Amino acid sequence: MARSPLEGPEQLFHFTPAYTPPPADARAHRGAEPGEKLLITGIAGGQGRLIARRVADSFQIAGVDRVPWQGAPHNVRLHVVDLRKRKFEDVFRTERPDAVVHLAFVRHFRSDPEVRHEVNVLGTKKVLEYAIAQGVKRIVVVSSSYVYGALPDNPYYVDEDYPLNVSRTYPEVRDLAEVDQLVSAFLWRHPEVATTILRPVPILGYYTHSAIGRYLKQRYVPTIMGFNPMMQFIHEEDVAEAVALALQTGAHGVFNVAGPGSVPLKVAIRETGGTAVSLPEMFARGVFGQLFRLGLYPTPPGAMDFLKYPCTIDGGRFARATGFTPLFSLEDTFASVRH
Repeated sequence: MARSPLEGPEQLFHFTPAYTPPPADARAHRGAEPGEKLLITGIAGGQGRLIARRVADSFQIAGVDRVPWQGAPHNVRLHVVDLRKRKFEDVFRTERPDAVVHLAFVRHFRSDPEVRHEVNVLGTKKVLEYAIAQGVKRIVVVSSSYVYGALPDNPYYVDEDYPLNVSRTYPEVRDLAEVDQLVSAFLWRHPEVATTILRPVPILGYYTHSAIGRYLKQRYVPTIMGFNPMMQFIHEEDVAEAVALALQTGAHGVFNVAGPGSVPLKVAIRETGGTAVSLPEMFARGVFGQLFRLGLYPTPPGAMDFLKYPCTIDGGRFARATGFTPLFSLEDTFASVRH
């Protein structure tokens, strides 16, 4: 199987250079026209279904996923296809979409690393390749604010120009940074396509099964003794709204998507119904690292840096470009995953 170019041990300290916005003349993209054809990859997941329902009145929707969407609306054409298979190219030829929303990522850590890389990185390459071949006019890729990494020297609010440092301390998610960098390069090479990279803060909601959601849903939630970083969260419906606005406005570039505010980690734990349990760092890393290797804990030790240091972002650029304002308060967001 293909291996990531970042897999050598010397690449654990790899970081992506700061994002440079495209020239002004490359940003003059029109928003989507009513009735355009939209292809959503990963449509059967919780976020994919929410996005499909949000834009159903504006687009003719087709979707791709490795699993079927039980109860899909009658007006959504569903293709049960793996992005790594040749039949995926046939979907582009058949549907000839005007726009693509790319969500088909493996984000859980129990999957085989090679499969994760193939789906996330090589799958994204295929999406971009087929999009150009079929004349797609706009692409939205949902990345994550995690790509910046949680480091002690992070600025209080990280903007889109900040390097992607997550591989330095959290190599298990380096493929997400690789995808982000891949799409950023595409954005420059193909200015004729309105390409939007969205980096939302951690997503919470009833339908979205995120790592932070699983963490907060524990009755007793481990934290690192002596640390209580500020954290941001966004409701899954607001992410769907952000995708819809990116399509409607023709936003072109890389954008942070922030929620309604930030709170200390232990406040988030309390507000979602859990009890924070402070553990010494060395003990926590050793125990939870072993539990992860045995398949008894959902996240690897690298995630613990996000329990120590803030990774809070500035979402002003996206708000100015699209008029985005979160519809759900932090109270609403926490209520969506409360015990």
